[in-house]
Amino acid sequence: MTSMTNVTLADLDLFEQAPPWELFDELRAKAPVHWDEEEAPNHGFWSLTGYHDIVHVLRDTETFSSEKGTVNLEELDADQIEARKSMLETDGARHRALRRLMQGEFTPKAVAGYETFLRGLTATTLDEAFALGEFDFVAQVAADFPIRVLARMLDVPDADIHKLIDWGNRMVGNTDPEHADVLADSEESEKYRLLPFRSPAAQEVFDYGRALADRRRGRNGVDLVSRLVNQEPMDGIPLSERDFNSYFLLLVVAGNETTRHTITHSMNYLMQNPDQLELLQERPELIPWAVEEFLRMASPVYHFRRTATRDTEIRGQAIKEGDKVVTWFAAGNRDPQVFDDPYRMDVTRNPNEHMAFGRGGPHMCMGNALARLEIKIMFEDLLPRITSVQQMGEVSRLRSNFINGIKRFPVKVELK
Repeated sequence: MTSMTNVTLADLDLFEQAPPWELFDELRAKAPVHWDEEEAPNHGFWSLTGYHDIVHVLRDTETFSSEKGTVNLEELDADQIEARKSMLETDGARHRALRRLMQGEFTPKAVAGYETFLRGLTATTLDEAFALGEFDFVAQVAADFPIRVLARMLDVPDADIHKLIDWGNRMVGNTDPEHADVLADSEESEKYRLLPFRSPAAQEVFDYGRALADRRRGRNGVDLVSRLVNQEPMDGIPLSERDFNSYFLLLVVAGNETTRHTITHSMNYLMQNPDQLELLQERPELIPWAVEEFLRMASPVYHFRRTATRDTEIRGQAIKEGDKVVTWFAAGNRDPQVFDDPYRMDVTRNPNEHMAFGRGGPHMCMGNALARLEIKIMFEDLLPRITSVQQMGEVSRLRSNFINGIKRFPVKVELK
């Protein structure tokens, strides 16, 4: 077991082979508000691993701000904060105005309109993968499926889907040598310090999004890009070029990464828990509820960060104004005070108030209804079609303490 006395959660090595579940447990039990050191010029951060502490911070946006930096561990100067501000890095009235621009497109009622398309897409995706017999579950299923949904919502051609996947890999994988153009902690990344993720891929996304916007501005399209460029936020402040760029990039990343990794992790957990797989095959009516357990177990986003706006305290621990406060969603999803036997996969778990999408507060993931529907339909189609699935090689994980991702997952399926 790794001891909390000689490690920091800023150390990516802790996350390379598997999430550091034992360390999360030790921190939660012994130091639920824990100071993690970082290498200079960074200043360290407070780690929260208990469910209720995380919820408290997420809901108190006046004390724990999203605007005073960014949502991950990177420390930004004033120029970076201004250049890279997205909806995620806003609070209060401006956050509500930006969120409302797209919120109506992601309500349960709105996303239900995609169900017929989703079922057809799922069937096609699985038909093509299963025809191979042995394949990489990430490339053939988990990465392919949600990005095609996003492409439809953005109204971009199928020929560009590989670009969207590539951009997401390069940005989210900015700490993984396999994916990053430039590693985020390298000197070379200073050239890209004003771009999200310190990644040149972000500029490619900006350019692509602006080209779409130029073609759709002033028209009556119903795709997400058209709605962004042809609406004014309710606070009366028009979208700047930066606002549009960051919003479009957020759609590209958030609309794909978390769903793809949840689908992959869920398949992996079902293979490790064949009794749960068999239960869902016997009782497919449980799948909508099982989706909540899939999300809890997967915890595709490890953490989000806030910044203290004033001196305060959590559990008696003094927090200074300007301190980074990091809410570890993955740890909260394994808190035994909230989840009985938290490491056991139980597709009938009820209640299941996981925090895969956050947990309350204004920054709750806007796309959660779509993600739930995508995951539900995927497993409603997948599970009845297979008699067995086997892992055929090493599972390759993303080197990151931000996204809990799997890069490759070779499997072999036998069909009914």
